[in-house]
Amino acid sequence: MNMPILEPNSLEFTSRSPEQTRRLGIRLGSLLQVGDVVCLSGDLGAGKTTLVQGIAQGWGSLNAVSSPTFVLVNVYHRPTGEHIYHLDAYRLQSALEAEDLDLEIMQEQGALIVEWPERIDSALPRERLRVEMQYVADEQRSMLFRPEGEHYVRLVSEFRRRAFGG
Repeated sequence: MNMPILEPNSLEFTSRSPEQTRRLGIRLGSLLQVGDVVCLSGDLGAGKTTLVQGIAQGWGSLNAVSSPTFVLVNVYHRPTGEHIYHLDAYRLQSALEAEDLDLEIMQEQGALIVEWPERIDSALPRERLRVEMQYVADEQRSMLFRPEGEHYVRLVSEFRRRAFGG
């Protein structure tokens, strides 16, 4: 029996430049709603912060985006009052530490983007969008968008349509 390499609702893409990664982020950010959770996995240099720059821009934020490694959470504002919370879990030791950051309140007030989600997995909702990123070459990054839950299946379907047509 042949098994598909990817789940039927996932989307795989290879970005050929930081600008292309940012543009994908803009399309994704324009679709996010308050309460959405996007988990970004990938080693250092995989393009996570570049993707978040685009997501924040697509969300409507005018704030500069930087990696929140040392402050843990950066907040990007949209003129209408909602926020994107950009959490870097790399320095967290456990899901309990993440819970102390009031993740539920962040989801009530905006969208939550988590880098290094595997470090705090049990503190995150089961339904979420996973984005697995890998360094391929100097200008290339592979991205695998994996929706977990019906809302995120619809989100990835619309993202696919807006980003690639069809």
